[in-house]
Amino acid sequence: MNATHAGPIELRSSALDAAWIRGAVEIERVDGTLTPHRLPGWARRRVNDPFMVGTSAEAAGIRLAVRTAATVIEIDFDGTRMVENEQVDIQPGTWQLVEAGHVVETAQAASKGRYVFSFDAPTGLRIPAHTPSTVRFDTQATGGERDLEIWLPYTDAVRLRALRADAPVAASERPAQRPKWVHYGSSISHGYQATAPTGTWPAVAALSSDVELTSLAFAGGAMLDPFVARVIRDQPADLISIKVGINLVNSDVMRLRAFGPALQGFLDTIREGHPHTPIVLVSPIWCEPVETVSGPTIEIARNGGKWTVATGTAADVAAGKLSLHVIRREIAAVVAERSDSDTALSYVDGLRLYGAEDARLLPLPDNLHPSPEVQELIGRRWAALVFAERAKGGQTSGSR
Repeated sequence: MNATHAGPIELRSSALDAAWIRGAVEIERVDGTLTPHRLPGWARRRVNDPFMVGTSAEAAGIRLAVRTAATVIEIDFDGTRMVENEQVDIQPGTWQLVEAGHVVETAQAASKGRYVFSFDAPTGLRIPAHTPSTVRFDTQATGGERDLEIWLPYTDAVRLRALRADAPVAASERPAQRPKWVHYGSSISHGYQATAPTGTWPAVAALSSDVELTSLAFAGGAMLDPFVARVIRDQPADLISIKVGINLVNSDVMRLRAFGPALQGFLDTIREGHPHTPIVLVSPIWCEPVETVSGPTIEIARNGGKWTVATGTAADVAAGKLSLHVIRREIAAVVAERSDSDTALSYVDGLRLYGAEDARLLPLPDNLHPSPEVQELIGRRWAALVFAERAKGGQTSGSR
C-alpha cells in the first residue's frame, strides 16, 4: 500500500555509490552508471554458452543496502530481459524494499532491453534499451533514518542510472555486521518460478537468518566450471555452499569417470583461498525424471505448459552416465574421502530440502523447477539445517 502525502514531494538526486551494492562480485562504472555483475570481466570472457551469458548477467541476489529517512525512492535503470524473440512482450520485473529482513514494499517496472535466446534459436542477440525504465517505492514510513535493502529482479540484467529520494541516501553499515554466505547452484537456486527476488530459496534463507548472500547460481550453468571455482576462491566468505548435479544430468555433459575428479578439483581451487572456511556440499533435490535414469532431459507440451522428461535409461546409467541417485552417492563419497584432512567440509542431502514425499504434496509445476511455495520451503529448511545449527556451534544436521 502506498502512503498518502499532504502535498507534492520534492525528490533530490543522490550520486550512485558502489558501496550501496551488495551481492555482486564486480561493479562496472561507465559515465556515472553502475552495473553489478555476478561474474568478473575475466570470468565472463570464459563463458562459451550463450544461455549462461544471459543468466549469469541477471541480478539474482543483488540489492542496494542504504540508510535513509526517505519515504519515496525512484531508480532509473537500463534493464535487459532474456526473451525468446524480438516481438514478445516483456513482463514487468519485480523489485522489493526490505527492512529488518521483511518486505515492506513491492514495485514493478518493465525492462526495455532484450537478450534474444531460445534453445531452438540460440542467437544471444542483444537489443539495448533506447530509454531508461523507472521503478518507484512509495512507503508509509513517517520519519527517521532506517536501514533498507532494495532487491533487484532476479530475472533481469540491470544497469543503474540514477536514484532520487525525498531525503539523503547513504550506504548502510548493516551488511558488514552479517556473516557472508557465497552460494553456487543451478536454476533452482537462481530462483526460476519464484515470483519475487526475495522469494528465491537462498534469499528466503538469508533474510530469515540475517546472512549476507552472494548468489553465484546460474540457471543451466552449474557445470563445475573451473573459472567459477576461481571466483568463489577470491570472494570473502564465512560459509560457502555448492549445490551441484541437476545441470550435469539434464544436459548430459559429464560421465561418472569425470564427475568425481571435477568436483574434487573445484573444491581444491576454492580451498586455495579458503583453507578453513566451512564448505557445504549439497546434492540435488528430488526430480522424478532423472532420479534413476540419465539425461539429457527435454521439454514437452503438457496441459498447456512445459513438462520435463528424461531421454536416457537405467542402462545408460549402468554404462557410466549420471542420474541424481548416482550424483548423491558420489558427492557423499567425496565428502567422506576428504573428511580426514578437511574437517570444515560437510554434506547436505538435497532430499532433506525437498524429497519424494514433498513432491507428492507439492509437485514441481514443470517436473523440474520448484514452485514459489517450494522455494519458500527449501529456504526455511536450509536455514534450520545449516544456519541454525552453525549458530549453535554444531555440525550441519544434514551432514553425513
